[in-house]
Amino acid sequence: MSINSKNGENPKISVLMPVYKTPESYLKEAIESILNQTFTDFEFLILDDCPEQSVERIVKFYRDERIKYYKNEKNLGISASRNRLMDLAKGEYLAVMDHDDIALPERLAKEIAFLEAHSDVGVVGTWYERFPNKKVKKKYVINSQIERDLMSNCSILHPSAMIRKSVLLENNIRYEAEFSPAEDYMLWVRLIGKTKFANIPKVLLKYRDYAGNTSKIQADCGSGNWNSFAGLERIRECLISKTVEHWWEYVFSVKSSYRRIIVRVLGVKFTFDKEMRGD
Repeated sequence: MSINSKNGENPKISVLMPVYKTPESYLKEAIESILNQTFTDFEFLILDDCPEQSVERIVKFYRDERIKYYKNEKNLGISASRNRLMDLAKGEYLAVMDHDDIALPERLAKEIAFLEAHSDVGVVGTWYERFPNKKVKKKYVINSQIERDLMSNCSILHPSAMIRKSVLLENNIRYEAEFSPAEDYMLWVRLIGKTKFANIPKVLLKYRDYAGNTSKIQADCGSGNWNSFAGLERIRECLISKTVEHWWEYVFSVKSSYRRIIVRVLGVKFTFDKEMRGD
């Protein structure tokens, strides 16, 4: 699929990439991976959140009219920067991109084709490859599996995701700074019950695995280490809205150690017998 916007119409996709002290070689690879997409009807919004160490020279080296460069006058942090990008976006779909990862050429084409074919899905992610060790990471594919897994894991890798912008606007859902660096995880939790999730069972992103990777920090915060996640009480607000039927399904589908934490957080007082625990 390769369609360009015509007659001044808004692009179908807005690719949103916040930048902060990115190593030059990593940033170039990230930018070039988006510019080389097979689907071309997109705008590429790059927001520099480091006033004292600008990447403007690097970005403007690429003379591509789809690139729109912005710079925060002062450091706003990742959540505020993501929200600013979302406000600037003109596309129907928002493609998340981190400043140090690599999108494979068919990423945008595959994701938009999926969303166009599944109107009930508001968020689609993909499988990905961690590099340089070339380890492929697979995620659950269908909504019911993803929702259950969100109880203990960040089940959609944020920089692999494409989001239907209307779902965020209609539900007044934005990134929340108090949950950084796990603001992406909380975004997915907020969307439970508001839309459906999916993952495309194909590697469409190369995730750079190194100590300074923002998405690595975020992924670590959403990897089941609930005790270190500061947003437990706020997650409670989202989970408590689940129906009783879904609640029981969720509780008994996760690991026993997580069940005890979830029950404590939600304030639900009941005793598991051996059959229920399934330990």
